Amino acid sequence: MTTGKKLAALLLLSTALTIPGAAFAQDTQLPPQDVDPTPPEDLSTPQDDDLQDEDLQDEDEQVDESDISIPGGAIIVTGRINRDPTQSSSQVVSVLSTEQIARTGEGDIAGALGRVTGLSVQGQGFVYVRGLGDRYSLALLNGLPLPSPQPLSRVVPLDIFPTNVVASSLVQKTYSANFPGEFGGGVINLTTRAVPDESFLTIGGGISGNSETTFQPGLSYYGSDFDWFGFDDGTRDVPPALQTYFDSGLQLSDIPLDDSQNFDGAPVTQTAIGQQLGDPNLILLQRIGDIPANWSASLTAGTAVDVGSDGQLGVVFTGSISNQWRTRDIISQSILADFSLDNDFRDVVTDNRILANAMLGIGLEIGDHRFRFTNLFIRDSLKQARLSVGEDFQDDDSIQQTQTAWFERQLIDSQLVAELEFGDLSLDLRGGYARTDREAPYEYTFTYVRDNSSGEFGDRFINVLDRQTGDAAVVFSDLQEELWSGGADVSYPIFDSFVVTVGGAYTDTQRFSERREFLFNAPTSLPDGVGALRPDLLLGNAIIEFFDIGLIESTQSDPAFDAALEIWAGYGKINWEPVLGLSIDAGVRYEDAEQSVNPAQVFDVAPVSSASTLLENSYWLPAATVTWEPIEDLQIRANASRTIARPQFRELIFQTYYDPETNRQFNGNPLLIDSELTNYEVRVEYYMGGPDRVSVAGFYKDIENPIEAFSSFSDNQQLTSFANAPSATLYGIEADLAYTIDLLNWGGWFESKQIALFANYTWTQSDIAVDAADVTQLFPGGPVPATNLFVDGVPLTGQSDHLANFQVSLEDVDQLQQFTLLMNYGSERVTSRGTAGLPDIVEDPGLRVDFVYRQGFDLFGSEAELKLEARNIFGQDNEEFQTNGVDRVEINSFDIGTTFGASLSITF
Repeated sequence: MTTGKKLAALLLLSTALTIPGAAFAQDTQLPPQDVDPTPPEDLSTPQDDDLQDEDLQDEDEQVDESDISIPGGAIIVTGRINRDPTQSSSQVVSVLSTEQIARTGEGDIAGALGRVTGLSVQGQGFVYVRGLGDRYSLALLNGLPLPSPQPLSRVVPLDIFPTNVVASSLVQKTYSANFPGEFGGGVINLTTRAVPDESFLTIGGGISGNSETTFQPGLSYYGSDFDWFGFDDGTRDVPPALQTYFDSGLQLSDIPLDDSQNFDGAPVTQTAIGQQLGDPNLILLQRIGDIPANWSASLTAGTAVDVGSDGQLGVVFTGSISNQWRTRDIISQSILADFSLDNDFRDVVTDNRILANAMLGIGLEIGDHRFRFTNLFIRDSLKQARLSVGEDFQDDDSIQQTQTAWFERQLIDSQLVAELEFGDLSLDLRGGYARTDREAPYEYTFTYVRDNSSGEFGDRFINVLDRQTGDAAVVFSDLQEELWSGGADVSYPIFDSFVVTVGGAYTDTQRFSERREFLFNAPTSLPDGVGALRPDLLLGNAIIEFFDIGLIESTQSDPAFDAALEIWAGYGKINWEPVLGLSIDAGVRYEDAEQSVNPAQVFDVAPVSSASTLLENSYWLPAATVTWEPIEDLQIRANASRTIARPQFRELIFQTYYDPETNRQFNGNPLLIDSELTNYEVRVEYYMGGPDRVSVAGFYKDIENPIEAFSSFSDNQQLTSFANAPSATLYGIEADLAYTIDLLNWGGWFESKQIALFANYTWTQSDIAVDAADVTQLFPGGPVPATNLFVDGVPLTGQSDHLANFQVSLEDVDQLQQFTLLMNYGSERVTSRGTAGLPDIVEDPGLRVDFVYRQGFDLFGSEAELKLEARNIFGQDNEEFQTNGVDRVEINSFDIGTTFGASLSITF
């Protein structure tokens, strides 16, 4: 054992002997969770007094390098010094360290979290915990909340966080009072990198391709010169005439068609606006013969300098950019009440996604005090081109639709965290400001109709801009959300094994959401021959002026909304070990919240909409976890708590949003109310030394007024909204195994190898309870029978009965060399309730198999890492459908394909 290791171990042990109260992990880098406190008299037991070098070495080797920052993050350092954070925590947690994240090979944190027991990833980076939707999950960064750049969610999508900015991720599934009360399924806390151990510079790059996309034909449109970089060069700025209209305060019905009319001196005409909206670079679809390969590049650097006699200042910077392509050939169908086909479409969609990010972290450690100043920038841009061709069986028409869109999501987050030690007193201070923006300018949709008649144009697709035989629409949408947050937590040992923590938190979230849709409106005199022109020519300046083509603003009644959520919270909790081997973590949180959604005034005429929400609620939220250690390394935990789930803004705002991922529209319900949850869990954990462990748990949740999504079909469009079901229950079993097999005795090449096995399985059942007397509230009609939307005994949306993960990794213990096979399985889950007696819409995630190879080597005297990966090796498809048990219709089904990638990084 080296002198440095001996010194570190002895220092740690001396800390345990001298500070039995609350202290922050330093050398151990343990997540600041409460661990079982042992009274000081127990430190004199023979096993502690007789520690040998071998014991200290074993303990040192078990040190988990996770660096986690959470509210009220005190740990209790004791003589037993449990170094596995999963074992040390007083709650049920899973910790993904930097090493574990790297083993998965995932490029974003959402993919890595999909390997955790009971977690599944849906859509674009939304993590579901135990089958509960993203509204029941909580995402934190360094213990502080994050705003969302998505209009469809208040929870930030985790696929925008690349793994190179995250030092570790903690998932806590049992509620404790130091966390916000919106804790239905669990909390996910990401911790950014702070003070590095030594100066370094790492540069990397990668390339990948997908069997369904790369070097295959696809679609795009020109856009602007800087699209490849994720930024627009000004091409998509709001045109002057339209901006003049926005600034005027007038409604479009107050704007004259052309200069021959004078509506009280209106500053602009509809013709002028329409002529500036017809930019061919943003309209005209183009076929790409060969989609290029995906690529990425990254740079990470850090350094640390000594400050004074016992301080260290560290700086970490990381930046990366990736450019990825994806083509989907989607089967999209809809049905009537008798389950006969209403329409049948084939959609070809090509997405070009550019993700750029940068993080600057400054960490300062002075004695026992730690400070972390983190600044994060993430920009996620999506350029989408879509061509849909299908049949409308009710009118016997054929439909051809083209869509072009550009979606910008941006997150700026700045936060300061201080973790201070004053003897036995621990003080956490946290403050942050974050802003997200989502802009989607020039969302174009052109619909052409072929009536298949014997007329002159019966065999051609035409668009006469009358919304009967074709239409053209352009949408400008904008979302801004600002979040101020702060908190303070104090921990102090009243006596040796009784630690009290109190704290308070404040969050203020403000969101502005605007969506303006304009329909081009042609007179009946527009000839069918003109309607046969391609989109850019159809909206040419001469056509618009000659045929007096005007505009209709379809969103004039509710173009914009203001939403706000203000929360004041305070809590108190204790961590007490009344006898050796038994610990109690109990507390209560009080939250007072005001949530509002109101139409925003954008016109001189005040809005008369009744689509408003005001929820003013206060809650006492108790939580208790009892941990019993009947024998060494065997723990039994029992938890009970009450938590809540508030409606998300997107679920309240009565405004239509288009989701480019699912190709469906969403509309909110202002009459939603909070959901309340009662949670129970019992878990048995056995730790076999090192990383080896096994656990089995049972959990049960009773949910009052759960919020469920339901879908209806109209005019070839699927519209999804939300409603409170009367009640529901969710229960299940989890099993988790981590085991390492040493191959030393195999000899030869295997002498330095080990096999690391990770397996977990979650079985979940849920049931919605509804009877004939139950009602639910739907805007604008008010109360309706709940049985119109919900069927008694059906599962909650998003819940899979079976979730399973398996990883087997052949690793070298002396150098970086890993061969990892990863398998992920999810059984069928409901994505949206069917209405009018129709079956639910169901998604089948199926089995996904990945392989990752990582190899470290010396390159020009520097450390280098090569990573090769194959994703979805057996080509599991995306399947979303409705079935009545006999027939099946495809709602959003397509081939995902297999992705192959290679990357190289060098550290100087």
